[in-house]
Amino acid sequence: MMKLPAMTLREWDGPLTADLVREPARFGLGQVPAHLLPDAATKAVCGFCSTGCGLKVHLKDGTAVNLTPDPDYPVNIGTACPKGWEALSVLDAPDRARMPLLHGREVDWDTALRYFCDQMRTVLDKHGPEAAAFISTGQIMFEEMAYLGALAKFGMGMIHGDGNTRQCMATAVTAYKESFGFDAPPFTYADFEESDVLVFIGANPCIAHPIMWQRVLRNKRNPQIIVVDPRATETAMAATQHYAIKPKSDLALLYGIAHLIIRDGGVDTSFVEQHTTGFDEFQKFLADFHPARVSQETGISVHRLVHFSQTIIHGTPRVSFWWTMGVNQGHQATRTAQAIINLALMTGNIGKPGTGANSITGQCNAMGSRLFSNTTNLLGGHDFRNPRHREKVATATGIPVERIPDCPSLAYDQILKAADEGTVKALWFVATNPSHSWIDQNEINRILDKLDFIVVQDMYCSTETAKRAHLVLPAAGWGEKDGCFINSERRIGYSPKVRRAPGQALADFHIFRLIAHYWGCEDLFRAWSTPESVFRVLQRCTEGQPCDISGISGHEMVHKSGGVQWPLSKDDAAKFKATTWKERRLFEDGKFYTPDKRARFVFEAPQPIPEQRSTEYPLVLITGRGTSAQWHTETRTRKSAVLAKMMPQELMLDLHPQDADALGIRDGMQVRVISKRAELTAKARLTTCVRPGEVFLPMHDPRVNQLTHASFDPHSRQPSYKHSAVRVEK
Repeated sequence: MMKLPAMTLREWDGPLTADLVREPARFGLGQVPAHLLPDAATKAVCGFCSTGCGLKVHLKDGTAVNLTPDPDYPVNIGTACPKGWEALSVLDAPDRARMPLLHGREVDWDTALRYFCDQMRTVLDKHGPEAAAFISTGQIMFEEMAYLGALAKFGMGMIHGDGNTRQCMATAVTAYKESFGFDAPPFTYADFEESDVLVFIGANPCIAHPIMWQRVLRNKRNPQIIVVDPRATETAMAATQHYAIKPKSDLALLYGIAHLIIRDGGVDTSFVEQHTTGFDEFQKFLADFHPARVSQETGISVHRLVHFSQTIIHGTPRVSFWWTMGVNQGHQATRTAQAIINLALMTGNIGKPGTGANSITGQCNAMGSRLFSNTTNLLGGHDFRNPRHREKVATATGIPVERIPDCPSLAYDQILKAADEGTVKALWFVATNPSHSWIDQNEINRILDKLDFIVVQDMYCSTETAKRAHLVLPAAGWGEKDGCFINSERRIGYSPKVRRAPGQALADFHIFRLIAHYWGCEDLFRAWSTPESVFRVLQRCTEGQPCDISGISGHEMVHKSGGVQWPLSKDDAAKFKATTWKERRLFEDGKFYTPDKRARFVFEAPQPIPEQRSTEYPLVLITGRGTSAQWHTETRTRKSAVLAKMMPQELMLDLHPQDADALGIRDGMQVRVISKRAELTAKARLTTCVRPGEVFLPMHDPRVNQLTHASFDPHSRQPSYKHSAVRVEK
């Protein structure tokens, strides 16, 4: 066999064609190793972020050996980010959980599940149904998360459970519910390409969602791109306008822009009168947000504020507003998201191509978690407190209605508070690593150490949380099981099993089935035998809901059609052609999901930042995504040698040269970053991408969340990671 040149098969960015196999040299490749030559292919949806890219998985003897982006999938159209290209390699890590671990010792499944049930039953019997809780995830298929939520609440009798999506998407959920009447992101990715003005607020898609940014670059309308972000991010550098506001002054800014739009005649009066309510009160509220005040609070000049508002006015009716964690992770995040929604409503920029108030989701199945995790919402976006909803879900699932709780769960931070107070005694974590990711890390680890029983169900036994667990259950990962995800644009995508999980690791779905058997409640879930059978149950749960998916004929339809955006009711499926499923946006008829079919203007005065700068802690710490090769706590991405080469090998602190000069710090010097809660060391990177008085750390390092201040939006209960007071020393 010829020696492979510098470019290997894994680096090849085209499809594995017959010509490539016959004449590899023509493509700059050496002879392809026989064990990597595929004999078949299938399609899957990527299991990293919420973009939901389609991948073409190449199979050899039924097992995945490589992959390329799917050129026909309507999301990514033949492109993939580094994480997508490396989706298979991270499955081969040596620290995969292969057997159940009981107090660090390998045991068989029978021993593990008996212990799980004995411990959980002891806690629940002794202390009541609120004494144990589960923390779900946006990383598993929605059929699996629905099974978990139903098993824990209907089968085992728990009251409380939440998801790690509380850390990324709870704000958008709450904002959409109050403003639109349902958690309903209105957009489709085609809107990236059809806008005349795109406004990104607290979003850096160049790094966080690079394939979405590729869709922006396909826009042929010569759009204005506005970025609102304290940092000069990669997206801000590519924008036509960047507004580097003071950290967490975004709510004042948005109210100020709304004030100017009203002043300068930019309101779509017809749309507002026909399709909204509360605008008159909103207009009165905005009177105080005059340009001089907003300029002082945000650090943006009056001239530039006017330029911002005029760009929106003259861009109408094709202005789209996009936001993500820079908005969602704030102390007044819900009202900030609703201030964005208000701008779209008052200018009539919704329900039409290239428009919308559009929340970009975080995890691959965060939208699935929002609808089907059975945590704070009953399955299918229903309300635990509504007797009619409980009856409907009972009928759809075959679960006796008396087993369905009549109250929603506590939120994530409230569950942890209950654990600290001794009310919650046991926690079951599924595919999440809060010992790394939760805000004020030392505090959560102190709380976890107080629990009687911790279970971690994960692909890897080496996470910070797994090391604290009494019991670790080894789970299969993406590519080792089948089921569906829902991406940011509401697209349901199917991902098949293309590999066998290592050792005795099992799909989360099968772990839940085994627990139901050992608990003695398997009869309740007789109809839940496969992921597709659960899909059918969930279809019945959604009938008549805004998220109705009863018109989908099953996994095969999702797989073959390039995904299906919800809603697709039975009536819609009968009248739509398959081509119309590709790209669909909500509210085209101007009707919302509120009782009167009108959208609501929701607003509230800005509140002070919980942790202010001081003489002792004079700098503001902002945290966020580091590179496109990194993902959250790096449980997976750090396993890839390719991705590791694309990440900084040391923790880098971005520091403005002016601050560095005052502190006597040179570029590349080791520094201490200190908050009231902890300190860490990092390498100083002097850059004007941050403003004087502000510093930035990537969230992926396991030490960073020792520094962050634990404040929470009062409406969404989402943590505020974007503003903590620190000082920096040599």
